[in-house]
Amino acid sequence: MFGNEHNPPHFHIKYGHYKAIYTMKNGVIKGEIPINVLRRVMTWVEIHKDELAKNWELIQNGKEVNKIEPLM
Repeated sequence: MFGNEHNPPHFHIKYGHYKAIYTMKNGVIKGEIPINVLRRVMTWVEIHKDELAKNWELIQNGKEVNKIEPLM
């Protein structure tokens, strides 16, 4: 997530030369990402959905986001 983001709540994915935008509600809305990576992202989102929502709220209020642990 980046500062000054617009709705809907989303984050950017970078994997090698792939880039995508992922919304918490609808999944990938722009770009391409390999399906195996997308599955891992979806698992990560499910585990950290509350933290992602909190970070989105922080961004909307001009504050820094909290670090979210990666999926191992």
